Amino acid sequence: MEEQSLEITGKTVEEAIEIATLELGVGREGVAVDVVSHGRSGILGIGSEPAKVRVRRIDANGIAGDALSIVSRILKSLDVIALASIRSIGADENEPAVIDIQGEDAGLLIGKRGETLRSLQMLVNMMLSQQTDHQSSRMPVILDIEHYRKRKERNLQRLAEKMANRASETGNSVELESMNASDRRIVHMALSSSKSVTTESKGEGQNRRVMIIPSKK
Repeated sequence: MEEQSLEITGKTVEEAIEIATLELGVGREGVAVDVVSHGRSGILGIGSEPAKVRVRRIDANGIAGDALSIVSRILKSLDVIALASIRSIGADENEPAVIDIQGEDAGLLIGKRGETLRSLQMLVNMMLSQQTDHQSSRMPVILDIEHYRKRKERNLQRLAEKMANRASETGNSVELESMNASDRRIVHMALSSSKSVTTESKGEGQNRRVMIIPSKK
């Protein structure tokens, strides 16, 4: 079956998604959603812009659909104003399923340095692993909040490049603040092809951090 996709606008992201599901004749679990724009209300209607989403019809009978159901139940139990959508069903072993959370209270679920989001993701994957069909799943489901992870990745890459320049110019190593494993990996990868610096991790547990070391000339 040919993949159906639409770009829809609405007063809010949620309204645009609802219109899209009605046009495609499916429930929320039957579409993958990418938020193009959250829109803006303007002042007395002046300068307002509608929210826009890009949706495509999917078969979410697998892990993405189950993850969406779990996340939706958790959000309901937390009594937050936020809704989950499937961004990616996880097409192959190199692409995990991604569940995106949008809404008025979505930012509260990120927490300091993404700790709340990381804990929520861990909980969802633990619940999924208890379901027989997904015990052997090769990749965990990723939870994101309005592309927070992509923004954070870009910020870490910029930080890595800035600190690499400092290390190269001063000839002194630069020690970054402590980071979790996934954030350290972003820094290492951002500087992996650099000829002016090398990187290594040091420390233990929550105090583990990246050292940016100028290369010997």
